Amino acid sequence: MKVQLSMLVLFFTIFFSSCQDSEVITTSTDTTLYFPPINSVEWKKEQPEALGWNTTAINELNTFLKDSNTRAFLILKNGKIVLEEYWGNTFLNTGNFTSNSKWYWASAGKTLSASLIGIAVKEGKVSVDDKTSDYLGKGWTSLTSEKEDLITIKNNLTMTTGLDYNVVNPNCYTPDCFQYNKDAGSQWYYHNGPYTILKEVIENAYKTTYNEFTENKLQSRIGMNGEWIETRTNNLYWSTARDAARFGVLLSNKGKWDGNELLTSTYFNEMTNSSQAINPSYGYLTWLNGKSSIQYPGSTASFTSSLSENAPKNMFAALGKNGQIIAVVPDENIVVVRLGEAPSNDLVPVAYHNELWKKINVIIN
Repeated sequence: MKVQLSMLVLFFTIFFSSCQDSEVITTSTDTTLYFPPINSVEWKKEQPEALGWNTTAINELNTFLKDSNTRAFLILKNGKIVLEEYWGNTFLNTGNFTSNSKWYWASAGKTLSASLIGIAVKEGKVSVDDKTSDYLGKGWTSLTSEKEDLITIKNNLTMTTGLDYNVVNPNCYTPDCFQYNKDAGSQWYYHNGPYTILKEVIENAYKTTYNEFTENKLQSRIGMNGEWIETRTNNLYWSTARDAARFGVLLSNKGKWDGNELLTSTYFNEMTNSSQAINPSYGYLTWLNGKSSIQYPGSTASFTSSLSENAPKNMFAALGKNGQIIAVVPDENIVVVRLGEAPSNDLVPVAYHNELWKKINVIIN
């Protein structure tokens, strides 16, 4: 991702916090899901030996991660940190990358946006079956009113708006960038613009900014401390790897944090299951494993394979360009976070993600 130097200077101000890591190492085999305390750097850790993991394979995993430009990596089991490593320097080479360093999520932020819409659904401010124009007004696209009214919030969440993806800037979300291609619901294509505009759905429904909504409705409730930063027509979420891990714990517990329900079970199930028949490996802005077929970003073809043959079949993941990964295995209460620079040139790190799970499996199985 190319970002102008002037923007990087702005970003630098949010990269670090003054907090020091605090850890409590446990060796318990208790499978109760642990929630790290809010407004605290304390986070319980679990020894991999106590879980019966193959510790001799950890060095090989770390070498793979370091050689593939990883900056931060965590594996959580039952909410506790089992593995946590950092490599390299922050942007502008101002210091070593640490647990306090922030990084962009890229398209992994899509799953975060789906969760924010889910909060609005729970509060009765939004319905996935509503027309998108109910929140954005007539003319948010260049379509006729008849065709525009076919597009619902669910279509924005599932990449099925039918809008033309053959545009100069796929991130653009102004009306002139939204042209008709097919009726809503009749095509699946990984198109950023129709996803990004969901922030305006939230802002118009709540009369607040996207950052304020994220902070008040999600971050303050689970202890995250990130920020959405807009660059041209792209809106990227930045946080520490531990913030990403907190989000993973929330998803591992099906949208509930220590008894506090942020997402309804109905919405969470819709979000983490096949949302349409065209690409069953996609939920609400979330990638799903173990499905019969998949359509990859940048392609209109469907392949009879799953997202990752090496990952557990019930895994789902937030995946972003340059290898941003938040993977969740709910039945095992496992969360995997990888942030860093590009291991490949893929829009979404599908092949890299699969290879990563091959390394992880040697440790945890």
